[in-house]
Amino acid sequence: MSGASGYGPNPWQQTSWDWRAAGNYICGGAGTGLLIASALFDTAAPASLTSPDWLVFTGLALVGLGLLSVWLEIGRPLRALNVFINPWSSWMSREAIISVVLFPAGLAAMLGFAGWLWVTAVLALGFLYCQSRMLPAARGIPAWRSAWLSPLFLLTAACEGCGIFLLLGFLHGGVTDAVLIAFPLLLILRVMAWQRYRRSVDASLALPARRVLDRAHLHLASLGTTVPALLLLSGWWFGGTAQSLLLALAGISAVWAGVNMKYMLVTRAAFNQGFALFRIPVRGVRDKQ
Repeated sequence: MSGASGYGPNPWQQTSWDWRAAGNYICGGAGTGLLIASALFDTAAPASLTSPDWLVFTGLALVGLGLLSVWLEIGRPLRALNVFINPWSSWMSREAIISVVLFPAGLAAMLGFAGWLWVTAVLALGFLYCQSRMLPAARGIPAWRSAWLSPLFLLTAACEGCGIFLLLGFLHGGVTDAVLIAFPLLLILRVMAWQRYRRSVDASLALPARRVLDRAHLHLASLGTTVPALLLLSGWWFGGTAQSLLLALAGISAVWAGVNMKYMLVTRAAFNQGFALFRIPVRGVRDKQ
């Protein structure tokens, strides 16, 4: 038997990582992106014990939700502590170790202790980098092993962080020109990284995987790039509530395209390369070197 019904020479879709694994990439990337965006762009009054930084809280909550999602995927959840034992060769172990430090640092930043927001942003970047290296380490899946997947995930998280920052503008008193300039540039860089990624893997993809990534491309190019750019451009002509609404819609659009791309990549496009038999033995025939 071969294909989807069993093992054989034809590529078949992996089933070890499902929507729960995708949830870690979706929520973890968006959460760390928001933590970094908060450090770079938040100009609101410093947080305090009586008025915490809800942007940081949202970022930490998203990261925690992603880790909970992947924890639910483990067949025996009580063995989750084993993830910490191999930091020398496992990007997943490194991600888990950084998360242990990220949450206390984020709590300190959320409560307004000086300098901790930048510490949280650096740790979030380390967490995100480890996460971006996990899929390329899975060499048996052609759609995952491209070196361009890591920068694509980094840029996607940056777009999602800025998008959620725009969506939650009411929590930090609006947005500045800095994020309005950075956001469209990041959208352009993300779609460029996506195109480079596609060129690097297209020749090795199974036909079903290629079709899945083609659909993801339509979402990323239209809903993830063109629509947010048009909404941002429209927002320049308005003020007050109308501008806030347009910016929030731009953020939602960019984030949704990133969520769709990650989900499709982790679950639907994850076909292995099948078995390759370069020499087939034939009974009674001696192979002559």
